[in-house]
Amino acid sequence: MADDRPRKQEQWPASEDVTEVAPGVLRAQLPIEIPGLRHVNTYILEDERGLAVVDPGMPGKEPHQVLDKRLRSVGLRMKDIHTVVVTHSHPDHFGGAGLLQKQGADLLTHASFSTWFDPEPDVELEDADHSADAAPAAPPLRRRDRTTPWGGEAPRPPLRMRLKYRMARRWFQAPRPTIRVEDAETVRLARREWIAVHTPGHTSDHLCLFDPSDGTLLSGDHVLPTITPHIGGLQVNEDPLAQFFDSLERMHHLDGAKIVLPAHGQPFDDLDGRVEAIRQHHIDRLKVLEEAGAVRGPATVSEFSEDLFAPRSWGPMADSETYAHLEHLRLAGRAERVEQGGEVRYRVHA
Repeated sequence: MADDRPRKQEQWPASEDVTEVAPGVLRAQLPIEIPGLRHVNTYILEDERGLAVVDPGMPGKEPHQVLDKRLRSVGLRMKDIHTVVVTHSHPDHFGGAGLLQKQGADLLTHASFSTWFDPEPDVELEDADHSADAAPAAPPLRRRDRTTPWGGEAPRPPLRMRLKYRMARRWFQAPRPTIRVEDAETVRLARREWIAVHTPGHTSDHLCLFDPSDGTLLSGDHVLPTITPHIGGLQVNEDPLAQFFDSLERMHHLDGAKIVLPAHGQPFDDLDGRVEAIRQHHIDRLKVLEEAGAVRGPATVSEFSEDLFAPRSWGPMADSETYAHLEHLRLAGRAERVEQGGEVRYRVHA
């Protein structure tokens, strides 16, 4: 029988099955409706204390009930969750965490984790990318932050999604980490030690967990099987793309990595090959900008965005990723930022 699922694994509908995907690690898929994404993988780790869950999905009554149903289907109980691990500050990963905290669970994140609820957030924005290349949803900017460094419209979720957030408020609790880990710290879950690996780029606070005893990597959105994570320009880091390249390089040094458990899509085993493919994707985008610069001359971020993305993807999210790439070129001495007629333009050197 022909497989009529989308070509990209991350766009497959959520499965109702709960399966063991690595020794001592179960996967439950929770449905989400985000451009380019149809599910989030919630990983379940059982030990003598009960359960730890990784990335418990979107906020709201329905995701919470689906997680409860998935747990019950394998004889587990929501009340036994003692720790929630959130890989990064996007609501399809942290949305369900606050409610589980309210029920008594600890919340473990990277030390720099923050959301738009926090007074001084590390990450102002990471929104749903409408491109084919991946993209989690994120909270809307605060009202005073509607402008961008390139002068265009700031990204924010579609109206339907914003309305859904409002309706889910009584089922949503702001996540407040009780355990913040630094890079290379160890975390004991599922009766073994995991190493915290800080991987900024997709977000400033992105965290992977690696178990060297059996080579299992919980990769979050840092390394996905068939799409490339969105690298937006509106981050606290000056050059998020450079940070992402550095974080990808770290994956080559995880000795003994055998199985990668991503936040979307299916487990895979060729970590080095996938890392290289993602890195090459962004290098190719930089080359496209250099070629476009030779033709366009000084151009706006939105104009360069049209060279990187298909028309269906044009808009604030595409502009944000284009800006990140243009700034990377500028900081490397391969582009200049100029003001022309009150507009920010980039002159990219071929």
